[in-house]
Amino acid sequence: MRIIKIFDTTLRDGEQCPGATMNVDEKLQIARQLARLNVDIIEAGFPITSQGDFEAVKRVADEVRGVTVCGLARAVDKDIDRVAEAVKNAESGRIHIVIATSDIHLKYKLKMDRAAVLAMSVKAVRHARKYTDDIEFSAEDATRSDWDYLCRVTEDVIKAGATTVNIPDTVGYTVPQEYSELIEYLMNKVPNIDKAVISIHCHNDLGQAVANSTAAILKGAGQVECTINGIGERAGNTALEEVVMTLKTRPKYFDADTRINTREIYKTSKMVSRITGIAVQPNKAIIGDNAFAHESGIHQDGILKERSTYEILNPEEIGISKSKLILGKHSGRHAFKDRLTTLGYQSLTEEEINKAFERFKALSDQKKHIFDEDIEFIVTNEIITLKESDGFSLSSLHVVSGTEQRPLAKIKLSIKGERREMESTGDGPVDAVYNAIKELTGTKSELKKYEIKGITGGTDALGDVVVMLEEDGRVVRASASDPDIIVASAKAYINALNKLAGICRTVEKGV
Repeated sequence: MRIIKIFDTTLRDGEQCPGATMNVDEKLQIARQLARLNVDIIEAGFPITSQGDFEAVKRVADEVRGVTVCGLARAVDKDIDRVAEAVKNAESGRIHIVIATSDIHLKYKLKMDRAAVLAMSVKAVRHARKYTDDIEFSAEDATRSDWDYLCRVTEDVIKAGATTVNIPDTVGYTVPQEYSELIEYLMNKVPNIDKAVISIHCHNDLGQAVANSTAAILKGAGQVECTINGIGERAGNTALEEVVMTLKTRPKYFDADTRINTREIYKTSKMVSRITGIAVQPNKAIIGDNAFAHESGIHQDGILKERSTYEILNPEEIGISKSKLILGKHSGRHAFKDRLTTLGYQSLTEEEINKAFERFKALSDQKKHIFDEDIEFIVTNEIITLKESDGFSLSSLHVVSGTEQRPLAKIKLSIKGERREMESTGDGPVDAVYNAIKELTGTKSELKKYEIKGITGGTDALGDVVVMLEEDGRVVRASASDPDIIVASAKAYINALNKLAGICRTVEKGV
């Protein structure tokens, strides 16, 4: 099985993503993590562009071991000299030279002809050979270059001493079939191609970067240039995690693998996202929040029976502890019961589970995401119930409030099996509700504390209300939750009154 080299350019091409600029210390932190990830080459920057970039490449080269450290240079002596200075203390250093080869770049950007670019390329590689034997040459915009001219450039730079030749899809223009044909053409037409490693560097403008990269591997490419989370200019680069896990998941098809320690992938992704401030989209392959999340009841049932029914990757392979069964309106009873067990509610009866599931379904129609905290509150505050004949329970509630009227609450309670209702005002909607409850229940308790918070994030989060009541020297604390904070306030108050009455049944969490 061939081993494909992973050339990580997060610190150079990835940093060119708008807003992703990193300081020297941040680059060094990521470089150390890339070494733990076991990438083969780290392209740490473009030293000639600034003193900061030079310092970043130099510190990575000086301090990070076990990996080749590379710097980018244009095909001019001063750039090459600057890279050589930056990487001279590396355990293994590489000089990466780039010049465009497409006619559109030659005409409008370089204003040079093909012969001049070829001569400049060869001269640059020979100059770099004074410093190191590890030289990479990139034919910028290779996929829009004339194929025969690209073959000539590739042959001559290899003769001059290039040990890696990169065939980049600089503007994300090509597609898998065409790109694989180009790589195959080079492999067949360049007589000394066996003297160098063919590298691929794809951009994602048409969403083809990973597909193009894997297609090129099938035709003999031996190095993939990529970034963590696929960050980079415009639509980004080949995502390291995607191409690595594609090879790992389909070894027989590609007959190729990498040296990447895949269990460090998720950690590396999180670090890069945090440092650059670029969030990973939830549906991003491999490392997105939804990559190992399942909400469909059919999928959840299959996952619980056998993970491979709906997952081709084991989340532990990339450093995620386990898959997530996201509970929502599409979830089934099997997944819900499994989550109850995970949360420790093994002692619930089937009747209580069914009732909890019904309440969960009703709640999932009100909010997008159901969290474990939501389920716990359903169980502890609604399923651990009270017989109507024993105490107080809320039947209905209607509140009117605003800037131009005094808050008014209309409430119906079941009091020892009897339905009663009351209307009351207050300084605010919660005060009006509590005044009505006091009137209906005849309580003499004093409200000592009232706390409110969102259990989970988002405007549709369950509101958690905690109240503390005191009566005749007895102090009780009770809570309740609901998407409507006024309803949660009423339920918490009623739960506290039932606790004072000593008639609230409890179920232990766990057995």
